[in-house]
Amino acid sequence: MKHTILGAGGAIGNALTDELLKNKQTVRSVSRSGRAPEGTEAVKADILSYPELAKSVEGSDVVYLLAGLQYSYKVWAEQWPGIMRNTIDACKAAGAGLIFFDNVYMYGKVDGKMTEETPYNPCSRKGEIRAKIAGLLQEEIKSGNIKASIARSADFYGPYATYVSIPYVMAIDKLLNGKKPQWLVNAETPHSYTFTRDCGKALFMMSGNEASFGQVWHLPTSNPGINGKTFIELAAGELGVPAGYTVLKKWMVRLAGYFNTTIREIFEMTYQYEFPYYFDSSKFNNYFNYQPAGYEDGLRETMQFLTKSDQQFKVITLPKPI
Repeated sequence: MKHTILGAGGAIGNALTDELLKNKQTVRSVSRSGRAPEGTEAVKADILSYPELAKSVEGSDVVYLLAGLQYSYKVWAEQWPGIMRNTIDACKAAGAGLIFFDNVYMYGKVDGKMTEETPYNPCSRKGEIRAKIAGLLQEEIKSGNIKASIARSADFYGPYATYVSIPYVMAIDKLLNGKKPQWLVNAETPHSYTFTRDCGKALFMMSGNEASFGQVWHLPTSNPGINGKTFIELAAGELGVPAGYTVLKKWMVRLAGYFNTTIREIFEMTYQYEFPYYFDSSKFNNYFNYQPAGYEDGLRETMQFLTKSDQQFKVITLPKPI
């Protein structure tokens, strides 16, 4: 099979590439920069351009939409609908299956478990965008226009998950640099996190299972969730450093948002750290007979990966046109 990754080079793209190459698959890495892991076919393309996107997926058996955009409601509102439309149309033209890597923003605040049947009830502007683009793809699937599925993940951590991961930014990066970790809103609230290696393995498993298409899947995630205090203690324990931390209350996040645009964008999502966040992946675990990594093992592998530079990808870059 030929696997094409749109938005290669990100945390999940790299984890998936690891898994595909390990299983001797043919991988095409599509990115705006043209940078790609060694062992894959590098393609430089702007997925906002339909002609470029369509050309990049020609000959593909399965396409993964893993694009990550700037964390900005304005950017998401301007770009995500076009990216989804372009991807759907390009995959239809190429006769390729599509797997869309999604998050849980469209569910909004959920009292209890988030499952594949949880209704869309966004309570944030970014959640409204995610509901819109997921709905667009689901309408195409329902109409029989495309072979596609949606793979949802909780907030993720693990190898390759750096500046797109709140646990990394708030805690892991600070621990690695001798600083005191921070946590959002409440360090005692349980929260599910999906391990990047599990994402890569699960996406590959879905690609080879015809019956998995046409459905929404929650990617394998260890439960019960883990609170911020325990997360920091496990990460700090792997480094042998103190596990002290500070908590940024909501009013502090709001105040900081006046001076930092990224923090301003995070504020509307703080409900995810204020209330219990239970992401249930029983459907995937049972169907594929899969056991997700526990948090202790996942954080051990994460810290080992981040402290060993030889585990980073070798990257190739396409030459500039003459």
